[in-house]
This record gives sequence, C-alpha cells and structure tokens, in this order.
Amino acid sequence: MTPLADQPADLLTDKAVGCVAGAAVGDALGGATEGWTPEQITQRYGGPVEGIVPPYNEDWRNARPIAPYHKGDGHITDDTLMTHALIRVYEKVQGHLDAYAMAEHLVPELMGERRWIPELETEALPLHRIFLAEKWIVARLHYGHVDPREAGVGNIVNCGAAMYVAPVGVVNAGDPDAAYAEAIDLTGAHQSSYGREAAGVMAAAVAEAMRPGATPDSVVAACLRLAKDGTRAAIEAVCEAARGLGHWEGSFETLRAAMRPYDTVADTYRDQGLGARRPSRVHSIEELPLALAFLVIAKGDFRETVLGGVNYGRDADSIASMGGAVAGALGGLAAVPGKWVGEIGRASRTDLVEPGRAIARVARRVHADDQARRRAHENAFAALLAADASASGGAEGGA
Repeated sequence: MTPLADQPADLLTDKAVGCVAGAAVGDALGGATEGWTPEQITQRYGGPVEGIVPPYNEDWRNARPIAPYHKGDGHITDDTLMTHALIRVYEKVQGHLDAYAMAEHLVPELMGERRWIPELETEALPLHRIFLAEKWIVARLHYGHVDPREAGVGNIVNCGAAMYVAPVGVVNAGDPDAAYAEAIDLTGAHQSSYGREAAGVMAAAVAEAMRPGATPDSVVAACLRLAKDGTRAAIEAVCEAARGLGHWEGSFETLRAAMRPYDTVADTYRDQGLGARRPSRVHSIEELPLALAFLVIAKGDFRETVLGGVNYGRDADSIASMGGAVAGALGGLAAVPGKWVGEIGRASRTDLVEPGRAIARVARRVHADDQARRRAHENAFAALLAADASASGGAEGGA
C-alpha cells in the first residue's frame, strides 16, 4: 500500500487523493451505522460515533440474512468498491466516459475479476457484493443488451450512481459543468430520474471542490446552478436549514424535516411504501443534500462533515462517503485524518491512496487532450471567420 508519508507533489494529486481516500473513510465509518436512527446509534455505541466502531449487530452474519455483510470494524462497502472500479475504467480508457464505457468496461470490472471484499471477508466478484440497483447494470447491459444510453430506465431510483461518481469530478477538476454533463451521460446506463440527476450534481460538487480557492459555499452554489427539479429544491432547502446550525449534534431533526418533502424513503428507513424510489420530477435522493448540509455545518472540516453523516444514520455510509469526497477534495489529503486512512486501509486490505493518484494521472492526460481539441476547434472557427470575412470583402469589391 502507498505510504501515507509519501505526500502528493502537486495540488491536483493532493486534492484527488484527498477526495478518493476521504470518500472511502466516510464509507467505512458510516457502514456500521447504516440503516439505523440517531437514537439507535447512540444507544448501541454509548454515545455518538467518533471513529471506527464494531458492527451494529454483533451477530452480523445472521442478523439480516438479505445483507450478511461485515459492516463496521473499518470495512469499506460497495460505495468504495464501485468508486475504485470506475477509476480502473478511467485508467483503461484514458479519456472521458459515456454510457457505452459503462457497458464496455465497468461491466467486466464487476463480473470479470475476483477482488478482496472486506464485508464478505473473502475474495469474490464485486458483482456478488453490490446492491440490486447496481446488479441492474450487469443484468441490463451484459444479459439484456439494452442500449447503454437507456439502460438505467426502470431501475430502482436511488443514490447508487451518485455514490461512486466522484472520479468524474476529479477528471473534470475545476469545471463543474463538464463534470455534470459527463456524469449524466455515463450514468444513463445505470439510473434515471433524480437518481441520475444526483450523480450529475455530485460530480459537479467534486469538480468545484477541486478548484483552488473553492469553499463549501461555492460548492453548494455550483450544485444549485446545475441541479434540476426536486434535486435542486432539496439541496436548497436542506442547505438553508444547515446554515442556521452550529454543529451536527442536535441537527438531525431539523435536517430531516427539511428533507422530508423531497424524499420518497420513509422515516422508518426500511419500511418502504409503494411510491418509494420511483421516478419523479419533484423528489430527490436524501444522501447528496444531507452530505452538502453537513459540509456547510462543518464549514468544510473533513472530520465533522463525515461524522455528521455517520451519526445521522439512515444511508449513513453513502452520506458520509459523499461528504468525505467533497471535503477531501477541498482540503486535500492532509484534511483526512491519517489514522483513519491507515486503519481502514489495513482493515479493508485495500490501498486508499493509490486510486486517488491514479485518477489524478488520468485527469492530467484528459486535460491535455481537451486542450488540444479546444485549440483545433479555435483554429477551425478562426479560419471560418476569416473565410467569411474574405467572402464578404470579395462580394463588396465585386459590387
């Protein structure tokens, strides 16, 4: 594994590593508290969670047969498995990704090579761990041969695409508009409706956070400028509520009340109604607005952003992972507690640092290619204007 003492040499790499490692840390810390209420979390752990903790259920193999996963103890979850898989796709393509890249490259990543899965405590195909909404990618693209641009239609509408899309923001560092467009294109093969929209906005949040001088306020502003429909309304409402709060402790009822009108998932998180996770223009996933809210409350501080998501419960691993990605991109690797990075990396038998370096290298290559294309376009357009001027001059001379 990459030594933590080996600090990134440039700001791009520093922010990229902070983003990717930060997302993994949030994911691992939130895994233990996923699905529970703040009150249940406090009761189970004797107070707020402030670091790596054991699984919520001691008998984790049998407590929930549908999900016999070893969450907690510093284990990353499917959020990080998918993020690292997407980074490997970028390494193969060495360019921007679209829905066809999902079919041609991400599907083989999920079903073609065994990897260490911390929650299963064994090597397995990532396909054997990911949730049903992510298995959809393989079912639709590999077995169903659906047009990748339309394959996300019909899937469960959830945070599945947004949870691993941070690398798109790194590749488009400093350009939220481009990150949004690329993520919307890419995740059309996975999600639709507000699930796909959240992926675009999450990528934009990371792209803005990668910009030198970015702040939590500039990140939220970029999200609000690009977000559509219920996603925009939810981010605006929840972040506005967050601005009046001084700390994540004591914030949960206020934030949940602000989010409730836009969320299709019940207050009793696992007790879903018939309208849950279905396409809608007026609803939003909960995870992204809450991640941004904790970022606002913490004023960008990584530790407090992540712990807010961890102790909020519900989909805690994804909330904390998204918040960790943005806060890590804002502050770089130094913002992410090295103790957490080291302990989670060892517990998960996974390098949390090198994937950030890898996506930074891809971003540098992609930016160079983008510059070359822009220059070629500028030259072509200048020639068109010159030809137009020449033609106009000739016409006037002839007259």
